[in-house]
Amino acid sequence: MACSLARSLDVAGEWWTPMIVRDVWMGVRRFDQIQHDLGLSRKVLADRLDTLVREGVVERRPYQERPTRYEYVLTDKGRELMDVLLALIAWGDRWTAEEAGPPMLLRHKRCGELTHAEVTCSCCGEPLHAREVRLEPGPGARVGRGTRRLEQLWESARES
Repeated sequence: MACSLARSLDVAGEWWTPMIVRDVWMGVRRFDQIQHDLGLSRKVLADRLDTLVREGVVERRPYQERPTRYEYVLTDKGRELMDVLLALIAWGDRWTAEEAGPPMLLRHKRCGELTHAEVTCSCCGEPLHAREVRLEPGPGARVGRGTRRLEQLWESARES
């Protein structure tokens, strides 16, 4: 699909993937540890980890030679995906946390304060809200499945 959201979900959209990335980010890096923590089947975990390795989100590093055993660590791509997941956690804390409140709190290591993730404009630093953003064609834009509405938006933008 000619859509960055669709391509991103191809990598990270399966239900277990964000949970696996979160676990690896939190230091749960070995197959058996991840499997135990999440309680998913070994087959599903192996499949998701293979996808994450193939897509460059995590890399396998040996931690034992006989037999060879691996741990999984986030790559730069994986750490950036975790940044996105922090924003999703903030959304969940706001809209799905029960009366007791969020299950986890985020503390910013640099300033030491409790915080929550926000999406901000990379130019002015202001919070970025969907109602204040418009789409424009980029260098890789093309019309295809999932972008037909965008074509109409681009036509309107060219006319105005």
